[in-house]
Amino acid sequence: MSVAYAPKGLLGVFTPQANTTVEPEIALLTPPGYAWINARMVSDKDTITARLIDYMAQFPAPLAQFANAPVDAIAIACTGASYLIGRDGEDALIANIETRTGVPAFTGASASVDALRMLGAQRIGLVSPYNSALDAESAGYWESRGFTVAAEASAYRESSDFHPIYSLDALAAERAVKSLEGRDIDAVLMLGTGMPTLDAIAHVPFIGKAPVLSCMLCVGWKAIALRDPATATRDGLLRWVKGDGWSERLERSHALA
Repeated sequence: MSVAYAPKGLLGVFTPQANTTVEPEIALLTPPGYAWINARMVSDKDTITARLIDYMAQFPAPLAQFANAPVDAIAIACTGASYLIGRDGEDALIANIETRTGVPAFTGASASVDALRMLGAQRIGLVSPYNSALDAESAGYWESRGFTVAAEASAYRESSDFHPIYSLDALAAERAVKSLEGRDIDAVLMLGTGMPTLDAIAHVPFIGKAPVLSCMLCVGWKAIALRDPATATRDGLLRWVKGDGWSERLERSHALA
């Protein structure tokens, strides 16, 4: 079954409660013929770490927000929580959602794992918006998925704004990506779904020969790859890295700002 604005596919997206980046970036990444609906993950815990764990612990209850909407896949657009629950916990969560809904499910982290594997990347460079505590959990997660963390760069900054990640500007990610120039890496991955990343990829799609990805780019790619065989290839992913389709929408959005 399709709906009027999504004849090719409808994605259900779960977004952390204060995240201001997921919805704008998924809108820019989504090609014509596809659409998405959003639900917010909400927690009253008083630290970022506690909230991230709480988001995942609440499933499957949040699935009720989509009721019987005919979604073709479900994305949990969150990456940091995957580090904290670990590889096995993430795999169990995804399997549980897929069993209950009958559609594919993925997280920001698992979509990024799939993209890195599609590229054949082993040595990766990470660009992090996190503080040092979550960075330590992050490295362990990527190593558990079979990658070697060969380089790291930080875009994190202490902030008096509402959130130290969501209040980052677009240049923060780009500066951090460029700092990895000359490193022996197969791919660059910008972490998190809260740090704005599309401008950075549009400006710097490769560091040397290493493609530059972000968790949100991988979420968008994975959603379409599940429905479109041409996208579900290495060449298809590299077209996304080069901004095929979405970079034009990004430029138009800046022109309207």
